[in-house]
Amino acid sequence: MAALQTLARRCSTSILKRHFSVSSPVAAQMTVRDALNTAMNEEMKRDESVFLLGEEVAEYDGAYKVSRGLWRKYGDKRVMDTPITEMGFAGIAVGSAMAGLKPICEFMTFNFSMQAIDQVINSAAKTYYMSAGKQTVPIVFRGPNGAAAGVAAQHSQCFAAWYGHCPGLKVVSPYSSEDAKGLLKSAIRDPNPVVCMENELMYGTVFEMSDEAMSEEFLVPIGKAKIEREGTHCTLVSHSKSVGLCLEAAQILEKENIFCEVINLRTIRPMDEETLINSVKKTNHLVTVEGGWPQFGVGAEIVAKVMESDAFDYLDAPVYRVTGADIPMPYAATLERATLPGTQDVVLTVKKSLHIQ
Repeated sequence: MAALQTLARRCSTSILKRHFSVSSPVAAQMTVRDALNTAMNEEMKRDESVFLLGEEVAEYDGAYKVSRGLWRKYGDKRVMDTPITEMGFAGIAVGSAMAGLKPICEFMTFNFSMQAIDQVINSAAKTYYMSAGKQTVPIVFRGPNGAAAGVAAQHSQCFAAWYGHCPGLKVVSPYSSEDAKGLLKSAIRDPNPVVCMENELMYGTVFEMSDEAMSEEFLVPIGKAKIEREGTHCTLVSHSKSVGLCLEAAQILEKENIFCEVINLRTIRPMDEETLINSVKKTNHLVTVEGGWPQFGVGAEIVAKVMESDAFDYLDAPVYRVTGADIPMPYAATLERATLPGTQDVVLTVKKSLHIQ
């Protein structure tokens, strides 16, 4: 019986390695929601200067239950419910960071961060430069970003390009549970302001977690992309939920003997140019995928970086972008589906790049 159990474990590990990109042998499964919760809990336990504030983060356990249990464990001084005034509590958070604390400022969605964008950009992002390096602002702004479902134009925007545009900010955009835990922990420990953009539709998604990722000292370095799947014919670059579209498209294309390399950016700013450029030199084709608008988007920046590098000489076709439609998000479900990129859009764009009918 023991021999059979050992064989079963070995077979299971082999299958998981084939289907998931992990750092080390699989130890557990975890939702993205629980990964974020674990990250905050571990960092609050490690450092008493870390605290959380935002709308409904305390007694209600968070609008999406990401902060579940933290208020009961750490109390009112370290998990604070705020009024519905993003400019106000973001300003309080920035001021507390300047005074030596390490706030995690949660926006119920990043759409509401527009109310507080002056605090994020003019107060948090620029202070270190304007003080000639004398004043750090160790703060994390986090919450769901991008399109959810059925919430229409004012609640469906992707702010990756907005905040990625601004010097002084670091911007991370996790896909998996491992990304979410490791990037948030790195963001909390960073002495600079970090914007952590999650995705509401990913909160309940379960991912495998490696032994390494389950450790309390596990960190994902900011500014380093991850190759989720290796390939030779075309590079697919994405972040957040759209990484899943790329992986699905790569599986479909593999059946036609088209092998795509899938890169999970993880960080929007600073972007891992080295990984992108090396992949393009290998595959000679590039497709970017994102849920946001096309004009001045993350994909547009990736295209510019590749065109301005020596990777340009390796391209055998134009770089193509798969994005959300260039319109405000419709409310009707059928129109919403048509507005967002899908797996088939990625498949067809890869074939277009490779001149395959």
